[in-house]
Amino acid sequence: MSTPCSRVVHLTIDDIVHANDQVLPRLGEPASQVPAPFAELLLTWIDSRDNMNTATNRDSRWVFPGRRAGQPLHPGSLSSQLNDLGISTTAVRTAAIRQQVLEMPAPVVADALGYHHKTTTRLLNETGGTWSRYAAGDHKRSPTGWVPRGSGDS
Repeated sequence: MSTPCSRVVHLTIDDIVHANDQVLPRLGEPASQVPAPFAELLLTWIDSRDNMNTATNRDSRWVFPGRRAGQPLHPGSLSSQLNDLGISTTAVRTAAIRQQVLEMPAPVVADALGYHHKTTTRLLNETGGTWSRYAAGDHKRSPTGWVPRGSGDS
């Protein structure tokens, strides 16, 4: 089973884009902006990461280097550390998805995050979102028989 931290621990310092006063971790495409107070914390963390003292980790590119050479921190370890600080990774993830379904259609969020559309639709309904009409499916192709306007057929 994948933990909420499994994608985060696999970030490398190359996945953190710092440009034009923005900090953008590449957890997916496009990269998402980290809000100002957390952006500074993330950059400070990268400059003073744990487990960098040993000869095997000295050149580690992991944002969260593990104790084993060349390996990131185990997702369960990161989750445990966050829980010890009073941060529920499940609650944080759910809150983030709820915010996303308020800003865009639930099927789009589902496709982007790899969730089932019923999950994101349920979260949308719980938040009272207004994206009530959106045709799920592949929007990259035109429907069969569709002819663009001005193509000469009227």
